[in-house]
Amino acid sequence: MSTSPQVLKPDSAIYIAGHSGMVGSAIMRRLQAQGFNNLITRTHRELDLVNQADVQAFFDNEPVDYVVLAAATVGGINANNSQPARFIYENLMMESNIISAAHQNGINRLLFLGSSCIYPRMAEQPMRENVLLTGELESTNEPYAVAKIAGIKLCESFNRQYGTHYRSVMPTNLYGPYDNFNLQDSHVVPALIRKFHEGKEKGEPGVEVWGTGNARREFMHVDDMAEASVFIMELNDMDYDGVVEPMLSHINVGTGEDVTIKELAGIVCEITGFNGDIIFNENKPDGAPKKLLNVDKLKRLGWRAKITLREGIASTYEWFLDNLETARGIDKQAVKK
Repeated sequence: MSTSPQVLKPDSAIYIAGHSGMVGSAIMRRLQAQGFNNLITRTHRELDLVNQADVQAFFDNEPVDYVVLAAATVGGINANNSQPARFIYENLMMESNIISAAHQNGINRLLFLGSSCIYPRMAEQPMRENVLLTGELESTNEPYAVAKIAGIKLCESFNRQYGTHYRSVMPTNLYGPYDNFNLQDSHVVPALIRKFHEGKEKGEPGVEVWGTGNARREFMHVDDMAEASVFIMELNDMDYDGVVEPMLSHINVGTGEDVTIKELAGIVCEITGFNGDIIFNENKPDGAPKKLLNVDKLKRLGWRAKITLREGIASTYEWFLDNLETARGIDKQAVKK
């Protein structure tokens, strides 16, 4: 690798791709809280990340020291199943455009945010980083997962060929402020919050939850993810390179704990104050039977999650209540975050 770049400084110009989404906005808040005051953002209307020429022009004309690649086209099982071409195409294009343009403009440091869906459906649990590409992916989100795997390999390949320092983090299932609460394509935590809240409002006797309730999932509050991301961004190269390999350089970010969907539904039901029945629709898909990340590498580097699931869901429900119009207005088939 090339000589290690300077550590980030408070006035480093950091471009956050996807700053308006749940993850990007949390990382921006975290950077601001730590004194970084030169953050660069563009809305989708200002910059279409799928358009290669527009992305190249942005980097050609904007002095950037560091890139956080949090932009993605995302959604739940329904959105992934109904729009597979969009999910693989838009994510591949955004990653390729940003990573290539960053390199061409001499940007030596970049943080790429992936997803735990990159791992094989039946991977040994908890999933270590080295199970990547060792088995069949979960069919319900395979196009999205393939795009995220490509993003990791883009970073690794640029590092090998050009000596860049492009890092990848693989978060577990995230939730928190600015999540997508649209019931057509949201992930499970925001969907349950909205369902139980509206069930309480309407006095419904029961609320339907997809699947058997037996699938196990790990959940992390997005503020924990943001803290971990900035922590990894600021690691010196010796520490980071000490826990990764050149072509296995991604790091899992999670809590190391999981719950069943049935247990999760019970927690959300209690926090929202819904008094009806929880009805599991077993005709709907469960997805992978279990998804839990092994976070040993992250622990060795010195970072652990702090926000418990119950605390995180309670604070997210408070945000939902304080921002009902915003939350209900996030109503897109697939959201660029």
